[in-house]
Amino acid sequence: MVMDENRDSADVVVDPEFGPWLAQASILIVDDEPGIRNFLVKILGPRCKLIEEAADTRQASRKLDEQHFDVVILDNIMPGQKGIDWLAEQRAIGFFADVILMTAYADLDTAIGALRAGAIDFILKPFRSNQLLNAVARCLDRIRLQRENDVLHHELQSPGHQTYLRSKLIGDSKAIQHIRDTIARVAPLPTSILLTGKSGTGKEVAARSLHSLSGRSGKLFVPINCGAIPADMIESELFGHLKGAFTGAGRAREGLFMHAQGGTVFLDEIGELPYLLQTKLLRVLEDRRVRPVGSEREVPFDARFIFATNVDLPKRVEAGTFRADLYFRINVMQIHLPPLKDRGADVLELAALFMREFAQQLGMPSIAIDEKARAALTHYDWPGNIRELRNLIERTVILGAFPEDFERFVGDGDGDRGGQSLAEVERRHILSVLREVGGDREEAARRLGISRKTIDRKCVSWNV
Repeated sequence: MVMDENRDSADVVVDPEFGPWLAQASILIVDDEPGIRNFLVKILGPRCKLIEEAADTRQASRKLDEQHFDVVILDNIMPGQKGIDWLAEQRAIGFFADVILMTAYADLDTAIGALRAGAIDFILKPFRSNQLLNAVARCLDRIRLQRENDVLHHELQSPGHQTYLRSKLIGDSKAIQHIRDTIARVAPLPTSILLTGKSGTGKEVAARSLHSLSGRSGKLFVPINCGAIPADMIESELFGHLKGAFTGAGRAREGLFMHAQGGTVFLDEIGELPYLLQTKLLRVLEDRRVRPVGSEREVPFDARFIFATNVDLPKRVEAGTFRADLYFRINVMQIHLPPLKDRGADVLELAALFMREFAQQLGMPSIAIDEKARAALTHYDWPGNIRELRNLIERTVILGAFPEDFERFVGDGDGDRGGQSLAEVERRHILSVLREVGGDREEAARRLGISRKTIDRKCVSWNV
């Protein structure tokens, strides 16, 4: 029996007693007894998104190749092959879903065998409906918590990790209003999106907005910085791996793509993805299947993809460092994020918001943004965009005042820069921050919200 995967969520009974994730779950029942299967379908069918049945392990294997399941409810004693033996085989070739083993034998050997084979829970026959529903709810909670923990751990390791403005585009400029309108229009669609713009313009914020306004908002948003993961680890991080697939792989691990099952994958700095991985990503986008490292099985999965880049991908294609077919595959709908200098008074709204949030976070008084500071904020060129503004406001709260080298660029606050060009303003500000950090270009780049390469390039041009 197959429940309609695309049925309206209103048709699913949301049962608060067994957790919020049951209504979104897909479950496979593997049992040779039709009566048991019918009983389980009657219990779970009205409460979850998808139910499928298999009368034996062969049929179950075929269904795993065709469809992703969050939980498998597996009988142990069946003709042909025991459930425990089948589960051990599946774990060895790349099967990560939680399994609840059903058994009529409560002996210690069965329990140990179930754990060794990779079962997460087991229930004794005969059982009541509440026992089964509680076991499924525990599995779904465990899956959710583990994936959220892995995603959070991955985000915290990223050098660009931030906690502010993560799902809301701030500002009333015409450019931002247009972007908000575009996002509202395309968010409900399954279409892949390519976000372009300079570093620090808010591409991840736009991606999170797309996710939160989509029908996938109840599932995970998984951000992945392609430039921050070492080349020798990125395939395993994205696709997962089996135990023993390479040196150091002491256990099987589900990849970040599978963490986004039903949700959204955000691939930032897609232009930095190694060329060999570009081929594999193209295959994933076309087939919607993931092959863990060391596995012979391709695992079906469903997620929306959002891509972002701060480089000119057509030039990368011309140079032969980015696949043309991948570029055309991801460039279905493009949204360009403008630099902060082109957003007019948005900089003042963002500065005020950052000021309130940093003052609260650091437990320090906020600093008034007077006319002189407002003039400086609106006339500065912001090479590091919103990220640089954020870092400037944080530094201001810590110091108790705007840095002198920043405010004095605007003279008496009448809107001029004392005859200085924006290039000169930028040069003096960057060199001032370099002096503050004792010449540490990595730290200066972090404070300014620009890359180390940008600082190196500018210092060469200034003969510093």
